[in-house]
Amino acid sequence: MGVGAVIFHDNKVLLVKRGKEPGYGKWSIPRGAIELGETLKEGVLREVKEETGLELEIGGIVEVLDWVGRDENNRIKYHYVLVDFWCKCLSLELNPSSDVLDARWVQLSDAPNYDLPLATLEVIDKGFRKFKTSLLK
Repeated sequence: MGVGAVIFHDNKVLLVKRGKEPGYGKWSIPRGAIELGETLKEGVLREVKEETGLELEIGGIVEVLDWVGRDENNRIKYHYVLVDFWCKCLSLELNPSSDVLDARWVQLSDAPNYDLPLATLEVIDKGFRKFKTSLLK
């Protein structure tokens, strides 16, 4: 089981360049596996703190996805069920850890330039709509 954070500040989303497999060197939202006994929300807060140093306020679930990785012979290497949450950022200073090669705030309109999977772009879009709605309350 894994969790992800779609983190927004103004019209920007936080992207990280993964420093570990799966997806080494690829851009993504902050993600990781939950630990035994950890709630989903605890896992999101821990993963984001570890990867970026940021403090968050978790808004709610954006999407639940299956992420299946296969090897060159089409055999399954891993299968994660991911629960992605939209989040408000409470601190803006990025302190990327060794788990990520880079972390940056990206204008939403520029996110497609980071070679993100379509499912990730859809999660970002859906999460931003929920984030904007929360600002109106």
